[in-house]
Amino acid sequence: MLTPTHLQLVKDTVPVLRENGTALTNYFYERMLGLNPDLKETFNMGHQRSGEQAKALASAVLAYAENIENLSVLGDAVNQIITKHVSLNIQPEQYSIVGENLLASISEVLEVPMDSELIKAWEIAYTQLANILIEGEKARYEELVSKNNGWSGWREFEVVKKEEESDEVTSFYFKPVDKQAIMPYKPGQYISIRVYVPELGFKQPRQYTLLHYGSEDYYRISVKREDPRASLESGYVSTTLHNEVKVGDVVELSAPNGVFHLQKLDRKNVFISGGVGITPMVAMLGKLSQSNYSLDVSFLHACRSNRVLALRSDIQEFKKALPQLQTYLACEENDTTDIQPDKIGRLELEEVDSELLPKDADYYLCGPDPFLLAQMESLKKYGIDESQIYMERFNTGGI
Repeated sequence: MLTPTHLQLVKDTVPVLRENGTALTNYFYERMLGLNPDLKETFNMGHQRSGEQAKALASAVLAYAENIENLSVLGDAVNQIITKHVSLNIQPEQYSIVGENLLASISEVLEVPMDSELIKAWEIAYTQLANILIEGEKARYEELVSKNNGWSGWREFEVVKKEEESDEVTSFYFKPVDKQAIMPYKPGQYISIRVYVPELGFKQPRQYTLLHYGSEDYYRISVKREDPRASLESGYVSTTLHNEVKVGDVVELSAPNGVFHLQKLDRKNVFISGGVGITPMVAMLGKLSQSNYSLDVSFLHACRSNRVLALRSDIQEFKKALPQLQTYLACEENDTTDIQPDKIGRLELEEVDSELLPKDADYYLCGPDPFLLAQMESLKKYGIDESQIYMERFNTGGI
């Protein structure tokens, strides 16, 4: 248990973490993965390469230190981490490896002895957090196994269909190799997929939203190909799925999981997405289209170009089932006459007809961080309470 002295030592680290947190976590990942190369199959090596994983961990460690005396404020973040870890099949023994390397990194970067009171304080603090996560993950694994046709860990699935949705997005359909039934899911939830990446020489996991809500014998995901452009290198897994994986191949999937999903059918709903953040919105709209939903519903989407707009056929089908569905499309580039955007440029909610933004609706947001921050700010100015907003970031998503 943390003593008052240990609590103070952890809190005294906060200024250092604010100033040098990313340097510490970069060192930590380099050290740990160098000594434990098998863990590269667990961590997103694309985010390792870009530095995003180190930034995410630095933010998480800082938040933990800042709130060490009031961990309840971190409840939502902890729940998201637990959910992500379960999708990656994280096991208790891996926490020992992480803890050992984190403490050694603090010692080496801050130049304090391993037997110092500071390291002792962080050892107790880390163990406290690890136990919270381990217990939460144990409960979640048990919950998944207890569900109808659920499972924990990785399960083999065959690619039964591969369909191009746009210039950048392809859908993949999977059925279990064991021919057994699959677990149902809530619209908006995701699976992790693990594939062998030839460029790396080992497997990598990624999370993708499940589509076709209500399908009974297959799972479907839609994957955006991350082509290299400017300073952005190509995505390891998305490139492998697009270029290497074919019908008949076998991949590994985790059970459906995630805290971002459709909440209520007795409320008006507004869906706002950017880029590939469209995928959970399509899953939720799919549920509404099957539920005799009669309330107002709006779908606003922003993308780089209407040429690469994904899942357009799904949206057209939803309009048939939901005649009250109103849509708004903002594209930074107008590259085709096939679908005309409502605006050429960025999505600005201030420019959208208020009829599409009812103040008594639930709002679902999904996309990259800059997009979400802009939409959240606009909704707050518009008078939408935070309790009405559900949000999913498409990035590293924790540690």
